Amino acid sequence: MTRGAAGPTLVLVIAVGVLVATGVILVLERSLTRILLGIILLGNGVNLLILLAGRSGAAPLVGTAPTAAMSDALPQAMVLTAVVITFGLTAFLLAVAYRSWYLTGDDEVQDDLEDRQIVRLAERNEVSTADLGGEGPDNDPEQVDPEPALRRLRRRAEDQ
Repeated sequence: MTRGAAGPTLVLVIAVGVLVATGVILVLERSLTRILLGIILLGNGVNLLILLAGRSGAAPLVGTAPTAAMSDALPQAMVLTAVVITFGLTAFLLAVAYRSWYLTGDDEVQDDLEDRQIVRLAERNEVSTADLGGEGPDNDPEQVDPEPALRRLRRRAEDQ
C-alpha cells in the first residue's frame, strides 16, 4: 500500500483476486499435489486480503507518532497466525499426498466404492449388508497395510 493513500492499490486487489481464484480452481482438482498448491495460494490470497484491511502508517509504538498516524497491528497479528495455520495444513496435506503416492503410485483422489454402493442402495431404498467380519487379520483387506504399488508391480513382474 502506498503511504497516505485512502485504500489499497488496484494491483494488490487484483493480486488477491488472482491468488484466490487460482487457489479455488486448484482445490477443485483430483490430484493431491494440485490441491496442496491450491491451499497454499488460497492461504496467501486471504493473508494479503487481511493485510489490505488494515490502515497503513507509522510503526504502532507508543510515543513514535500520533495515534491517528499509526498503522493497525491487528491485521498483521492475524496474518501471522494464519501463516502458522496454513503451514500446519500444508504439512498435513503433504504427508497425505506422500502416503497416497507411497501406497498407490499416484496422488489422485479416487472415488470411494463403498460411497457409490451406498448411493445406489439409497436410490433403491435398500439396506446394505453388514460387515460380519470373522475373516481374520490376514484375510481382511481393510486391515492389512498393502505394500507400495511400485514394489507390488515389480514383484508381479518377477513372478511371471
